[in-house]
Amino acid sequence: AQLVQSGGGLVQPGGSLRLSCVASGFAFGTYGMQWFRQSPGNVREQVATIGSDGRISHYADFAKGRFFISRDNAKNTVYLQMNRLTPEDTAVYYCKVVLMEWWGQGTQVTVSS
Repeated sequence: AQLVQSGGGLVQPGGSLRLSCVASGFAFGTYGMQWFRQSPGNVREQVATIGSDGRISHYADFAKGRFFISRDNAKNTVYLQMNRLTPEDTAVYYCKVVLMEWWGQGTQVTVSS
C-alpha cells in the first residue's frame, strides 16, 4: 500500500488549503480513510474520518465547521479542505487508512502572517 500526499504549505490566518492523498496498492474504495495531524511537542491527533463510500464522516471538535473530508473513489484520492485556518492549525498532516498502519508521508501546513 502507498499513500502519496500533496498540498499544504504556508497560508495566512483565515486562509484555506486543500490536502490530497492518492492511494495505490490496495482496494481504496473498500476502506475508510482518515486525516491526522501532529504539531511539535504534541501527540498525533485525529482530524477527520470518512467511510469507504464517502457517505459518513466524523470530525474532531476543532475541525467541525472548518474542515471537510471528502473522497473520490474513481481517483483513489481522499481530500481535506481546511478553511478559516488559525496558527493553532500549524502541524504536519497525515492521511491514513482506517484500521491499518498505512500512512502518507506527511505534509507541512503552516499558518502564519
